[in-house]
Amino acid sequence: MRRSLSGIQPSGKLHIGNYFGAVRQYIALQEECDAFYFIADYHAMTTVTNPDEMAANCHDVAAGLVALGLDREKATLFRQSDVPEVAELTWLLSVVTPVGLMERCHAYKDKVAQGTVASMGLFGYPILMAADILIYDSNVVPVGQDQKQHLEVTRDIAGSFNFQYDSPVFILPEPYILPDVAVVPGLDGRKMSKSYGNVIEIFGDAKETEKRIKRMKTDSTPVEEPKDPDTCSVFALFRLMASADEREEMAKRYREGGVGYGDVKKRIVELFFETFGEARERRQELESNPEMLREIYAEGGHRARAKAREVLERAREAAGIGRGL
Repeated sequence: MRRSLSGIQPSGKLHIGNYFGAVRQYIALQEECDAFYFIADYHAMTTVTNPDEMAANCHDVAAGLVALGLDREKATLFRQSDVPEVAELTWLLSVVTPVGLMERCHAYKDKVAQGTVASMGLFGYPILMAADILIYDSNVVPVGQDQKQHLEVTRDIAGSFNFQYDSPVFILPEPYILPDVAVVPGLDGRKMSKSYGNVIEIFGDAKETEKRIKRMKTDSTPVEEPKDPDTCSVFALFRLMASADEREEMAKRYREGGVGYGDVKKRIVELFFETFGEARERRQELESNPEMLREIYAEGGHRARAKAREVLERAREAAGIGRGL
């Protein structure tokens, strides 16, 4: 069975943009792959500097994934930092990685432009990402169309190591292109993002969630006037959770006129709790049974580390590291 690897940064609480943009597809992979999921706390250190916030975020993301359907019998969930071998492999890969390759990575430039401190950790981020992927013999990595460069860099680094040491140490992973997903609109109409403060948290307080949805930004088109569903952020959010028949009916009402934004927002609130109600209940159960999450981490970390040691040993042997005199 192919092994898939999905990493999720603990940079904040899970919101519906995370879910519809990637998490839903990540979890679906457990039905067709030997699915590894890791909480990327090493990666998050480039932006999250408060240790208490880091610990809380790791817990929230892990509990959220389990609540949303990650099955411990089918998948492996662990923290990146529970596998210290990935740090050693990052160094081994760094010595075969040209500086020019790192300079061409657009993610570094984008983050610096957004105000992230230009640290060496941020600059070398793609090498750690490559180590994450390669150390588990991952065959496939789910990526969006706009993220293919990350995997291409990993394949370049793996190929360079294999060539330099004349040994097929690393599997060259293939992309698993996620289906195109419309940008999930935030409460202000922009892309939903923690940095914009416009998110709808999946596991947030029920009353606050309802208030936030009902405060979504809209234009001043009167109720009786026709509206374009294709350019309306309220409709875009509605369509993510509504059935095909309900989407079609609502789009028709938009074009004919007579539907108010308040009515659509009210339905979005209902759809939100219909979509995530069971997950929210499971999340509460996890909070009352913290030992379960610790067990899942322990099981996942043990399995992931066993595989990582095997792959790291191949790399060390190929490079002549640690051989006896």
